[in-house]
Amino acid sequence: MCFKRRRAMQHKIAIIEDDDLIRNMIRFHLEKNGFLIRGFPSVEVMREECGNEPFDLIVLDLLLPGASGQDYLKSIRNKGNDTPVLMLTVKEDMPTKMAAFSLGADDYLVKPFNLDELLARVKALIRRSLGRRRIPSNRILTINEHRIDTSTRKCSSNVGDMILSEKEMNLLLFFIKHAGETLSRADILEEVWGMDVAPTPRTVDNFIMKLRKLFEDDPDDPRIFISVRNMGYRFHA
Repeated sequence: MCFKRRRAMQHKIAIIEDDDLIRNMIRFHLEKNGFLIRGFPSVEVMREECGNEPFDLIVLDLLLPGASGQDYLKSIRNKGNDTPVLMLTVKEDMPTKMAAFSLGADDYLVKPFNLDELLARVKALIRRSLGRRRIPSNRILTINEHRIDTSTRKCSSNVGDMILSEKEMNLLLFFIKHAGETLSRADILEEVWGMDVAPTPRTVDNFIMKLRKLFEDDPDDPRIFISVRNMGYRFHA
C-alpha cells in the first residue's frame, strides 16, 4: 500500500534498486534520518504498487531487470515529471555519466558509496527542489481555508479581512517556499529581514505568534506554524 500525503509533511523517497541488500541499507539509513521510504526491486513493481503517486525524490539504479533506469528516467522526463533523481550505478565512465545527465538525472553516485554521502546528496537535491517552487500564477494562496492575495497582501483571517505587512507577507512566502523544512531563527532573519539591524530572534517569535493568531484554528496549539524545540520553526500546509 502506498503512502498517503500527511498533514505533517515528511519527504517521500522512492528507491528503485534490484539489489535487496543495497536497497534495504539505503532505506534504513534514510528512514533513520526522518524520510518516508518505499523500496522497489524494479520499475514495473514500482508502477504496479504506486502508479503515478508523487515522490519528493527518486533514488534510481541504472541497471535494472526489465525497464532500465535510463528508460524510466527518460519516460518520466518526457511526461514533464521533474522529480529529482539520484542515479546509482557501478559504471563510472564519463560517457555513461553524461548520458544520465542528458536524460535528466540530477545527481550521480557510483557504487560502492558511503551512506552519509548519499544522505547529504539526498538532502541537497530536495532542498534545491524546494527552492525552485514558485507561487501559483494566480497569486492566490490558501492557508487553513483563508485566502491570501500575494500581490496586494489582502487576506481573510481569524480576525477578519486585512492587509498583511510586507514583512509578514515575505515571512509567509519564505515558509511556503520551504514547507516541511525546519528553519532556524537565523535563517529566517537573514532571508526576510536581510541587513536590517533592529530585528532579533525574538522578532521572529513575535511575527510567528501573529501569523498563528491570523491563520491557526487554535494559536495555542499550532498545527501550521510549528515550533521545533531548540531549532526553530517548521511550516505545514
